[in-house]
Amino acid sequence: MTRTDPRDDLLKLDNQLCFALVTAARNVVAIYRPILEPLGLTHPQYLVMLALWERSPRALGELAGDLAMESATLSPLVKRLEAQGLVTRGRSAADERVLELGLTAAGAELRERALDVPGQVLEATGMSVAQVTAVRDGLAPFAGRRAT
Repeated sequence: MTRTDPRDDLLKLDNQLCFALVTAARNVVAIYRPILEPLGLTHPQYLVMLALWERSPRALGELAGDLAMESATLSPLVKRLEAQGLVTRGRSAADERVLELGLTAAGAELRERALDVPGQVLEATGMSVAQVTAVRDGLAPFAGRRAT
């Protein structure tokens, strides 16, 4: 008689939280890609713009923290957004060690076009606002944690 360990199911790929999250994240970004393309933005660039539309100017380090990114990862994204004429980079008048990011007029105007993005995402997913909110809120315990 073969004995199986009752924990065997715990090691099945489909039972892994990490696999479900990575797969879902990849699929969600794929939904955003064609929606953001007409705006000239990648998904990470969209996140930067969302943060700057909420408040601008912002320090690079603060923005990196808010986006759960390393400053070194964020810098190339910001440089590309600057090259597109959407953001400005400059030293803070209060502290020259701080790199501040701000919106250009074109970057601020892009917000108007971006107002359609959430509705398009809802349509593409077939989900309601309540369903998306429930998924987002269910991920909250993981969203605030950063890898060490």
